[in-house]
Order: sequence, then structure tokens, then C-alpha cells
Amino acid sequence: MSANGKADTTILVVDDVAASRYALGAVLRRDGHRVILAATAGEALAELEARHRAGELPDVALIDVGLPDMSGFELCRRLKELPHTAALPVVHFSAARVSPLDRCHGLDAGGEAYLTVPAEPEEIQAVVRAVARGARHRSDAEAEAGHLTRLAETILDVQSARCPRELADAAAAGTDRLTRSPAAAFILGHDGVMHRGLSRRRAAASLPDDGAHDAVARLILRIMSGHVGVRSTIAPSPLWPPGFFQAEAPGAAGRPEGARLALARSREGSAPVCLATPAYAQGPLPDTGRLVGRLAHATALAAERLLMYEMERHIALTLQRSFLPALVPQVPGAEIVVRYEPASSDTEIGGDFYAALPTPQGVLTAIGDVVGHSLDAATVMVEIRHALRAYCVDESDPRTLAHRLDRMLQRYHPEVTATLCLALVDPATGRTRVSNAGHIPPLVVGEDGGAAYLDACGPLLGLGLERPAPTETLLRPSDRLLMVTDGLIETRGIDLAVSMEHLRAAAADAPHGVAALCDTLLACFGHDRDDDIALLVLGLTGPNTR
Repeated sequence: MSANGKADTTILVVDDVAASRYALGAVLRRDGHRVILAATAGEALAELEARHRAGELPDVALIDVGLPDMSGFELCRRLKELPHTAALPVVHFSAARVSPLDRCHGLDAGGEAYLTVPAEPEEIQAVVRAVARGARHRSDAEAEAGHLTRLAETILDVQSARCPRELADAAAAGTDRLTRSPAAAFILGHDGVMHRGLSRRRAAASLPDDGAHDAVARLILRIMSGHVGVRSTIAPSPLWPPGFFQAEAPGAAGRPEGARLALARSREGSAPVCLATPAYAQGPLPDTGRLVGRLAHATALAAERLLMYEMERHIALTLQRSFLPALVPQVPGAEIVVRYEPASSDTEIGGDFYAALPTPQGVLTAIGDVVGHSLDAATVMVEIRHALRAYCVDESDPRTLAHRLDRMLQRYHPEVTATLCLALVDPATGRTRVSNAGHIPPLVVGEDGGAAYLDACGPLLGLGLERPAPTETLLRPSDRLLMVTDGLIETRGIDLAVSMEHLRAAAADAPHGVAALCDTLLACFGHDRDDDIALLVLGLTGPNTR
């Protein structure tokens, strides 16, 4: 708006009559408008094309209906068909007698209003102001709709983050998208761990040091102390360390950086989040700060979920590692090697487990997996492993042990199922008895290059179904008994039988030795897996009799 309160806009006047053209221009200039004059439709189109390239399109076009080279209606249609002038509001005018049909033609061509001239200057000025005001409102509404769309897309990216680092990166990119300026996002996690993301628009300077991050952490804690929800503030340069954005504002040499901050916390005690942009940056809409505040709130909610999951995962991993030792007890006449590879850091905790337990009848090897991925699955895994160790004190028959574990699950965890394979091996004779509960059966790998799965099957633990008699076989001194969890070979979209055949072929071609077999299979299958991997290989080391 101009200082006198009237619209400060640019008006294109298209009229082939010079006196009328200049008279309209004078009326509009008195109302505070800038005026562009054109005598023909061709001149108007050329002027608009040049101003489009310069980024200076007018706000309203005032077009005479009776132009010499084409009608004002046709010129309006052409403007509405061009992408860069489609939103330009058009006011038709005519000095000839106007019928209702003429007005309809003007509106049908895309015009916003129709004037009959000569008219009072106040009427001309009022019509132009009204049309310009309506165009501004439409433009503002479209811009806000675009910002809300970008906000929704950014919140979707935030909610899709799989870890705090991804969340910080998504929040920084989204803030950049909303404000069109460099942005940084900070998530202050448990134990003061800072997760930071920077948008790509930032200056290509070296990253701030640890001292700068510590200063930001202290600032976030001070601002959010005792507060829940969203807060907005400006941190001047003495409080905000430099280096997260450009060193200074464009065209403002020497100006210190400072930052506009949108901070949020979902509830008392949860992780605070901070979205920062340079203090000199201005968003494209007056309420850009409100949109960034909404993004900060969505980021805080996502951070609470991810950090809680990280804590749960850390607990579950600690639980798993403490009960899955890297070395297993060795028994005379046998060599046992285990390998355990956890899934990638952004994958949920599984319930894989293994054991090798000496008994009076030989060594009992076990491998299994509790169905599900959670802290609960890891906890049940520990219970099964402890129960198996306890039952082995008095019992070593694989079928009996599987039956007891099945009853334990039904009683204490009726909603849980698990797969388990038990193999009782007598190193002195090579006699092996296997009881399988829904798991991949053991693979016997011979020294001569042969490899075959044992025909051992049975229902999952936890279903209360009858268990078949154990499968029996004799291991030769050169044989290796391989037991794996499905995380080693299972691939989404590939039938498990096909993957099992790939495993059998790879095992048959592996070098001799127990450890060599484990290492070969991990090298073949153990990359970028979505599930934990457990392998147990047993080989006989002394002569046996048949």
C-alpha cells in the first residue's frame, strides 16, 4: 500500500485511442498506481513478455474491447492461456454502447470486470482497486496453500525418519523448504546427546566445533526449561555461535549471524527440538514462523518416539549380547563355533538365540528365534535359553526338552511362538538326534563336497501340538553339522526353499574346517540383512565308531 493508504500497483492500459489511453493513465496515477501504456494487442503481448523475463509483471490489465489487431476479448483469452499471465486480472472497457451480452463475452473470456467509458474517475479507480485487491487475496491464498502442502510433505518426511539423525536431516530440509533460507535442526537426546541436521542451502564452510554444539544445547535447555509445547524466539549473535549458516546476510557485510528459533517439546521430560534459520532471513509469508512452529511440534513428537525406541533397542541389545556369548563351552571330541551378526542399527530387535550345553549323553546344540521384533521378543528369548539350561540338568532328550519349552511358553507367554532346533550329538559315536520346532533343519556338510538337510520337522513352540519323534543320523569324523537362523538367507520376495538351496550349495563349496564354514557363509549371505543372523557349526574332532 502507498503512504496515502491507496493501492500501490502497476496497471497495464491497452487502448488504441491515444487521448483515452493517456486520460486513463492520468486517472490511475492520481490513485497511486504505476501505469504502462500500449496501443495494440501486439504491443501489450510484447510488453508483458519483456516484463515476465524481468520478473516485473503488472498487477492488473485494463483492455479496450475494440483494438485494431484483435479484439480485447481475444487478447484476454491469450493472456489466460499463457502460464506466466494466466493469473493477471483483466478489466475490459468500451466507449460503445454495451449490451448484457457484451459483458457476458468479457467474463467468458476470463475477465474480472467490465467498464463503460467515459466513467467517473472514482468508479474507474474503485474497480481497479477491487480487482487488484481480489488478485492479491487469491495470490496470498495460493501461496499459503502451497506452504501448507510443503508443510504436510515435510511432516510426512519427518514421520518416516528411522533414527534421530534422519529425523534431524528431514526437519532441517523441511525448514529450508518453508523459509527458503539455510536451516539447522537440533534434537537434544538422552544423556545430552545432540542430533543435528543441516539443510543443503547452508554456506560451504567448515562445520562448527563441539563448543558451538554445546552452546546450542545449553541455549535450548535454558529456553525450554519448564516449558512444554512450541516457543519462538530470536537468539542474537552473542548467544548463537556462528558457522551454522552463512557468516553474514547477503548485502549486509559485517552483520553477525544470530538465529530465529522455533523450539518444541512434546511433554515434560521429553527431548527438546530446535529448528533454526538465520535472523536476517524472512519467510515468503508473514505466518511462516507459525508453519515452522508446527513443523517443530511434529518433529518433537517424532523425536520422542524414536528416542524411546533407541533406548528400548539399547536395552534389548544389551540383554541379547549378555546372554549370547561369543564363545561356547567345548566338549571333548567336538569343535563348536558360533557367529552372531546383529541387523543394521535401524532394524528392530529380534529374538535369535543359540546354545551349546554339555550333558551326560553328549553335547546339546540349540538355535532358535522368538517370533516378533521387540524388547518382549528379546526377553522371551532369554527365558527360553535359561529354561533350556535348567531342563538340561536332568534331561537331554531333544523331543522331551522341546515339549517342556512348549508348555512353558503356553503357560507364561500364551501369545508368543518361537522356532527352535535341538540336536543332541554324542562325539564318541557320532550319533545325532534332532528335534525341530518350525526351524530351518540342520545341514550336514561332508568333506567330500556333499551337503544335505536332515529330514527333521515339527510344529512351532507355543502351539501345544504333538511333537514327532527325533530324527536320527550318524555324523562322520569329517562331517560338520550346520544350524542357522533364517536371518542369514531369508530375502523378501524370494521363496525360502530357493534360499535354502543357495545355502546348501554354498556350504558344499566351503573350505574344510568349522570356522571356515561360518566365515564363508557370512561372506556369501551376511551383508545388509534386515534380521539378526546366528550360525552354529559342530564338527567331530576324534574317531567315532558306528
